[in-house]
Amino acid sequence: MNTMSRTETLHPQGSTLPAHDRRGASEAVAARSAAALDAQAMTQMAHWAAGVSPISLALAWTDWALHLASSPGSQARLARRAVEQGMRWTQDCAQAVQPSPTPLPNPAPQPDAAAVNPFDAMLDDDSRFSAPEWHNWPWRALATANIVNEKWWQEASSLRGMQDHSRHQMHFYGRQLLDLASPSNWLWSNPQALQAAWHSGGQTLLRGMGMAFDEWRQQKGLPALRPHGAELGVGRGLAMTEGEVVLRNNLIELIQYRPSTPQVQAEPVLIIPSCIMKYYILDLSPHNSMVRWLVGQGHTVHIVSWHNPDENDALLGMDDYVRDGVLAALDFIHSRDHEAVHLVGYCLGGTFAAIAAAALAGGDAVLSTHDAQDPQLPLASLSLLAAEVDYTEPGDMGVLIDEAQVRLLEDVMASKGFLTGKQMAASFQFLNSRDLVWSNQTRRWLLGEQDLPNDLMLWNADVTRLPAVMHSQYLRGCYLNNDLAEGRYLYEGRPISLRDIRIPVLAVGTVKDHVAPWRSVYKVHRLVSGDVTFVLTNGGHNAGIVSEPGRPRRHYHSLHSSAHQTWRTPDEWLAQAPRFEGSWWPAWSQWLGEQGSGRQVAARMPVHDPDLGAAPGQNVRVCYGD
Repeated sequence: MNTMSRTETLHPQGSTLPAHDRRGASEAVAARSAAALDAQAMTQMAHWAAGVSPISLALAWTDWALHLASSPGSQARLARRAVEQGMRWTQDCAQAVQPSPTPLPNPAPQPDAAAVNPFDAMLDDDSRFSAPEWHNWPWRALATANIVNEKWWQEASSLRGMQDHSRHQMHFYGRQLLDLASPSNWLWSNPQALQAAWHSGGQTLLRGMGMAFDEWRQQKGLPALRPHGAELGVGRGLAMTEGEVVLRNNLIELIQYRPSTPQVQAEPVLIIPSCIMKYYILDLSPHNSMVRWLVGQGHTVHIVSWHNPDENDALLGMDDYVRDGVLAALDFIHSRDHEAVHLVGYCLGGTFAAIAAAALAGGDAVLSTHDAQDPQLPLASLSLLAAEVDYTEPGDMGVLIDEAQVRLLEDVMASKGFLTGKQMAASFQFLNSRDLVWSNQTRRWLLGEQDLPNDLMLWNADVTRLPAVMHSQYLRGCYLNNDLAEGRYLYEGRPISLRDIRIPVLAVGTVKDHVAPWRSVYKVHRLVSGDVTFVLTNGGHNAGIVSEPGRPRRHYHSLHSSAHQTWRTPDEWLAQAPRFEGSWWPAWSQWLGEQGSGRQVAARMPVHDPDLGAAPGQNVRVCYGD
């Protein structure tokens, strides 16, 4: 596909054009050639810079360096702090070298060790160094030096007068370098790896080398020499909840699941997952499948399975995903059942769902069953799971999004028409590289511990693409300009406002979310006009949502706020919200029932259509190697 045809239609060229038109056409051709050359240069830059814009990084470094150079007081303060921390570290190293004194028969009570030596607490609180081996010399010195340097850099990267984005970038990239240099990542500075190699006669290192070689082969598109996890896959232990595809268009398959109770709630449930992920994150193994659990609670459950785009879908935009995705599925269900629908959105799917709800509420979108005489909306409630509608505080995700970075991504996507799944996965890994990259590689390559394949790992490797236009619109309209939260977002050319949403809203945030920080998700309180119930659950972006009843160490906070509730900051909310043990799913199911009519109807069986097929459908099986 011609790259330029994705953004504009070329003016026909020919000798019959008037002279001034020929000059204008020549200038246009020259401008397009220059733009194509710029795009090619940016694409090459992205290749050798691992997808990170050097321009963005250089601007952040310049901001930091100029403020540091013009702040002698800050220089003196940072130097003094470095000397103080260096002296404490040296003293701790000296104490670690000295042999432990012989204990007295009746020793006097000693103060808390953590209060005397904070380095012990530092090691215990860091998962990389919590093993007992790291408390011994000389490993203790290496580990504490890494932690102390990180704490110093956190202060050094936050200079008065810096742009917030530059401050965030400098802190983040500095932490990435320190994580890379962590002694836990290298064989000769990792006592656990050395001990394991000694006791196994080097077998752990041989296994680790084999796993590293397999990963290199997979990166080159070659099959692994030691394949594992083949027994699990879509339709083989994953996405096993019984159902039928009841609707298919150019963008989605709509799956309706078979009921497991004779009676169901009158109001059906429609789930919109993120198009960044395959839908079966919410239908993993039978024991932790959200949709299977909802069906068991007496809900009629539908879910959207997004089309995995290719180069022919480059021009798909945000409007297409809302219109042909959310609204098309909603229209089908509402016209068939004639009941209000519980709309649920997860991650980016929640953003799509909020846009659709606002467009319906403001009259900018109508369904085929729309009755002008009936003001009741086709929605009973809106649930937003780890979904942002205000992007002013996107957390670490904001490090990767600014004008220079978006321009680089746009030029990279223009060459293919989409953002590859590997590029998307690499971005998420980069945000939490300590846990998702370095810790995993240490465990595999240095300790020789093979990861046991599980449903979440296999789903995470099943990557999807994003169309060029939609991704660009999403980054610019939401992250860069925050149009949705500030009432400037255009749906089908008309501005919509989240203030038009007056139905009850339940929003779920997760404590360790690197994609949608819970304090950002919480901002829905001040954007919609309806009652809001906010739930904060432990875990991360995926594990906090996929949190089935019975899983150990699960808890959540929940508090309802009426539409007339005075504003509570996130910290005030957390201080007032009661804590509950266990999964948040039962409370959510109860909330869905309370927002409906309370009526029970006969279970709705999905109709099998041979042309559409059964769940999990065709879209979820489309995989690309990039």
